[in-house]
Amino acid sequence: MADPAGSPTRPPDIVAVPVRHPGRWVAIAALAVLAAMLVNSLLTNPRFGWPVVWEYLFSPPILAGLRNTIILTVLSMIIGIVGGVALAVMRLSPNPVLSSVAAGYIWLFRGTPLIAQLLFWNFLGALYPRLSVGIPFGPEFASIETKTLISVFVASLLGLGLNEAAYMAEIVRAGIQSVDPGQAEAAGALGMSRPQALRRIVLPQAMRVIIPPTGNETISMLKTTSLVVVIAYSELLTSAQRIYSANFQVIPLLIVAAIWYLALTSLLTVGQSFLERRFGRGVTPDVTGPRLLRRARTTTASPASPASPATSPSPAATVPTEEETR
Repeated sequence: MADPAGSPTRPPDIVAVPVRHPGRWVAIAALAVLAAMLVNSLLTNPRFGWPVVWEYLFSPPILAGLRNTIILTVLSMIIGIVGGVALAVMRLSPNPVLSSVAAGYIWLFRGTPLIAQLLFWNFLGALYPRLSVGIPFGPEFASIETKTLISVFVASLLGLGLNEAAYMAEIVRAGIQSVDPGQAEAAGALGMSRPQALRRIVLPQAMRVIIPPTGNETISMLKTTSLVVVIAYSELLTSAQRIYSANFQVIPLLIVAAIWYLALTSLLTVGQSFLERRFGRGVTPDVTGPRLLRRARTTTASPASPASPATSPSPAATVPTEEETR
């Protein structure tokens, strides 16, 4: 359009109206009311016993149980991860004997309750009073009483670690199978043996798939250690139970245990996120909100790029003129 003088007229600006989301605001208001009610209940209900919580949060019995929980979690996961890798390799072995043994182990330990396994290891002395090393149907070289060898701590470790190995075997197997078989074939073409290819080529690539469920298993193991109470081993929750059985402050002592479990779980979650980023470099795209938004703004504000070589006419694609053909 043009005015009577002939100069162009600027079109009116477009008024953009943002999309309304009334449901979001209603949900936020409802959540805010519930959060305020929860905070009010936590601060005003004397039955939570916050003075008792702060009194026992760093008490020696609680810290001793916390130390035993951490030790059990770390050692059990080490046994589980090492055993899981070995079982996964056996499960994928072309040797039918190794594959069958691994499958039978996984079937047995995943098919029986963990509490039953803990009780079995604790009462192994009832089945074998003495454990010996020697020649079958021949002389014994050394022997020891089962109760002396398998203490309550060792029984807890065997029950938790060997059970975890069965679950880790399936996690590691899934990670190995997620790697392109051509990777192992290329390693074999370069002269690597099967163990070398597995250690140097396959497992490093499979870690991207293995780490997330392994982090979940570690967090689950942290809380599963409370089951050792059935064989009278003292860990965090058992220590809290012994205290509230004497002073009858059940809720405050359970809050103490929950605080420590939440703190350890938060640390494990941070470590899992770091490992996932570390082994996912070059594969997982960066889709974080602020960085993606900043990248989009940079792309929008950048000037138009010159024509790429693929779009510009190349000399080979130019049609020759009649004079050039002569």
